[in-house]
Amino acid sequence: MGSGAGSFFKVLLKNFDVLSGPLVSLVYPLYASIRAIETKSHVDDKQWLTYWILYSMITLFELTFAKVIEWIPIWPYARLILTCWLVIPYFSGAAYVYENFVRPFFANPRQTINIWYVPRKKDVFSKPDDVLTAAEKYIEENGTSAFEKLITKGKSKSSGYTFYDEDDRY
Repeated sequence: MGSGAGSFFKVLLKNFDVLSGPLVSLVYPLYASIRAIETKSHVDDKQWLTYWILYSMITLFELTFAKVIEWIPIWPYARLILTCWLVIPYFSGAAYVYENFVRPFFANPRQTINIWYVPRKKDVFSKPDDVLTAAEKYIEENGTSAFEKLITKGKSKSSGYTFYDEDDRY
């Protein structure tokens, strides 16, 4: 009976990442998110919403690079350690990663990269149908002052909308 218990613990230790991963990355954050929703504080709401954003980014990364990741033998353990760092409120890992990496990337639209490739359409006369051609055509028809007026009018309309609030930080 003693050897059966020893082999049971060997199996538990060999599969520690498989057994503890869902508990650390899904069960506890789900429980903490439900509790955060029920409190009046917005701080814990931000912590768990930030965690779920990062968790979904990690999952998308894993799905995208699954063939490469399966060749890295320590990936499950590294993921478990990273998830623990993100989940445990003492470390505030989710807030740190979001504030220093994710937020600057999405908050400043001038630094974002356009990942959507849309091929240019060509009409019967093989002229490209894009924004630059439309802008050049507008300038030819209405003049540069009308184009500048249009641009400033567009900027004044969109200035009322922000992606995030500057005062709304951790």
